[in-house]
Amino acid sequence: MSTLSDTPTPLHPSWRVPGLLTAGLLLALFALFWPTFFSMVEIWERSETFTHGYLIFPISAWLIWRQRHELARIAPRPDLAGLILLAAAGAGWLLADAGSVNVVAQYAFIVMLIAAVWTLLGRAFVWAAFFPLMFLFFAVPVGEFLIQPLMRVTADFTVTMLQFTGIPVYREGLFFSIPSGDWSVVEGCSGLRYLIASVTLGVLYAYLTYRSWKRRLLFSIAAIIVPIFANSGRAYMIVMIAHLSDMKLALGVDHYIYGWAFFGLVMLLLFWIGSFWREDDQPEPVAAPRTAAPAGPARPLLPVALGVLVVAGLWPAYSAWLTARPLPAMPELQVEAQGGWQPADAFTGWVPHWVGADRQLRQTYSQAGRVVMLELNYYATQRQGAELVNSQNFLIRQKDPDWSNVGEHIATVEIGGLTRQVRQAIMRGSNGQRLLVWQWNLIGPRATVNDPVAKLILAVDRVQLKRDDGLSVLIATPYEETELEAAAAALARFAADMEPAIAGALDRVDGP
Repeated sequence: MSTLSDTPTPLHPSWRVPGLLTAGLLLALFALFWPTFFSMVEIWERSETFTHGYLIFPISAWLIWRQRHELARIAPRPDLAGLILLAAAGAGWLLADAGSVNVVAQYAFIVMLIAAVWTLLGRAFVWAAFFPLMFLFFAVPVGEFLIQPLMRVTADFTVTMLQFTGIPVYREGLFFSIPSGDWSVVEGCSGLRYLIASVTLGVLYAYLTYRSWKRRLLFSIAAIIVPIFANSGRAYMIVMIAHLSDMKLALGVDHYIYGWAFFGLVMLLLFWIGSFWREDDQPEPVAAPRTAAPAGPARPLLPVALGVLVVAGLWPAYSAWLTARPLPAMPELQVEAQGGWQPADAFTGWVPHWVGADRQLRQTYSQAGRVVMLELNYYATQRQGAELVNSQNFLIRQKDPDWSNVGEHIATVEIGGLTRQVRQAIMRGSNGQRLLVWQWNLIGPRATVNDPVAKLILAVDRVQLKRDDGLSVLIATPYEETELEAAAAALARFAADMEPAIAGALDRVDGP
């Protein structure tokens, strides 16, 4: 049954020009912000988790077409309030672009598309097409920040269930061992792919199947919760199948086949249970026809469209000017040994993975039998591929053949009598070596491990033509399993002794 009236509503006579002008304006926005849109497409192309992004724009267009009879009853009327949203989204896009935060820039781009529609066609149209327009946000490939928390949830659940089943488990971080073999929770085990697929399908299913917003909300929440528990159950099931089959099944390709089969069954059950409360045989509630023109003269359409182009075009033009500025002069990084620390030979083959640094220094120091590695990565200005805070800057690659990160968290430590936060990790090598690692970022005199705050500070400084350089500081020392506290004390002493020299190196790189 149709969700609208069976009698087609004729197109409002004032729709033809606004419709064509809106379509042309949206194409112009795609051209203005093509790098941002293309950054979305690149992720759709390379990541199976976000391949659904190709379908979002067509689905949104189909949902609007599905409402065409209701929308035809609305008289398009330009609304300058949309320009306020457009300007705010543009400012947000500029900050995100200055800080190279692609996901925020992509969200801002979607908001600008919606704001352009609002400005040209009016708030009545936006309200009537609210869900199809909001559905566009699913095109943004976001969620990778959930990988680590989801991996921990999966590891916690799997280990707990194995212990409940009576199987002895030895766990260290995301690695655990049972009598039949060793396991580790990697990115593919996080369940992010299942969660993204479930939420996207679940929200669309809820909109098409229910008429009550309460039921739509409850089903959407279920589409978030169910895949998280389902993925944890999937991980436990795979470990159990392998354990009971003497490590012959649920490995290699079987691992993924069983995972997808289990997830498909769970989603099928979710939709089947949800169908008991379906309301798609009822008409969609619609607002009263808005055929009467509001009081006051209608604003000329062409000047409003030009205003949208001007407001939208300011931001990429300013961004291009910022990008074209030459880099500052950058002498080599130099850190003089202080506090009794002396240069020493390297003690480990582990190398952190920091990309795009304009200047880098890696040096080993020793004092009283304790050795510490110092690595500095300096970024003169924030730009794509050369950012102080970047998802490609990490301590170790997934599935590294020689090293494992068995525990990473934000730790509160004392350096030089002051309480500070550092990003602390424990690295374990295949040769038995263990490393305690501390990392933090320096932005001017300020030390921080809060990545969003660091991004915001650097982006605001860049837009205001201030210094937007930063320094990643990483120190590491080897330790035996029983002397973790002694290793932490050595890192704290090294950081306190060498901090003036590190700060001085940052000042020299930037010039007097």
